[in-house]
Amino acid sequence: MAIDPLRMHDVPSEAGVATARAAGPSVVRRAEPVTGHAPGGGLPLMVLLTIPSLVTAWGLPYYVLSLAQRLRHPLHPVLKSSGPLGLAFGALALTMFLFMWAYPFRKQARWLAWTGPVGRWLDVHIVMGLSLPVIAAVHAGWRFEGLIGLGMLAMVIVSLSGIIGRYLYTHIPRNRAGLELSLEESGAERRVLLTELAVETGLTPQELERSLGLDLRPQAGSGIHRTFARLLTDDLARWRTLRRLRREWSRSPRAQTLQDGARLGRALRLARRELALSQQVRLLDATRKVFGWWHVAHRPFAMTALLAVVIHVVVAVWVGGVRFTLPGPPR
Repeated sequence: MAIDPLRMHDVPSEAGVATARAAGPSVVRRAEPVTGHAPGGGLPLMVLLTIPSLVTAWGLPYYVLSLAQRLRHPLHPVLKSSGPLGLAFGALALTMFLFMWAYPFRKQARWLAWTGPVGRWLDVHIVMGLSLPVIAAVHAGWRFEGLIGLGMLAMVIVSLSGIIGRYLYTHIPRNRAGLELSLEESGAERRVLLTELAVETGLTPQELERSLGLDLRPQAGSGIHRTFARLLTDDLARWRTLRRLRREWSRSPRAQTLQDGARLGRALRLARRELALSQQVRLLDATRKVFGWWHVAHRPFAMTALLAVVIHVVVAVWVGGVRFTLPGPPR
């Protein structure tokens, strides 16, 4: 008979929970996985979007003109692609674009673990990917023709698809280093979570499973649309369950320790992780499959954007639109 790894580490024993309660919560603490990890970098993203937006608002009278009319506008020497401000945005966009390609290399090179976990690299990758089209647009003077238009279109598609990729990434159980957890590791993590939650709430693991309404039956996806629909349904169900648990635990005579707001908050965070991990493992095969399809679709647009950017930079330097001058000898 096949052994389901979800059930191997499903419910911790009463004796184990009792021992943990007697010894104190520190016995069952461990490093948290990145299950349900929220994307970081909100402030850097806001800054990287605000600066080009302010420049665009300031230069709007210039950007709405035709190319011939721009030549006579007083802001043209500053905002044109080879001008001081336009060139500064171009250099920033190129630097960010090239740095984004360091993320795939970091995923493969484990010896670069000292540079930070893969999850944080992904946060930086996403922040740059979302802000890059706006920064590049200011450099291009909000005119997209020919090769520049092709590169910008590919860049926008890559940025939008990156949001989808990040969503799928967070629905695959991982540890803090960003490495994917196996089914056995996920089952062991669920057992630790239930034990911690039992210590915090004073409820038995069986009562917690019933209260959380966990459904551990593996579900195979039936295509991209059905898988996304199920993921979104699970996210909504988790939000509703946590709202219900907040009401129930704050009033339950069985969970008197949760009358303290700080302890209730810790219990709800544990419950959120347990629910997220259970849902992720249940749809793991389907999510992996869709994530693989996403990689196949994402890569050609990323390569197209890279090729367009490289050609654009080479042509700009070749025809003299960008000049590199060395300081002369002092007189």
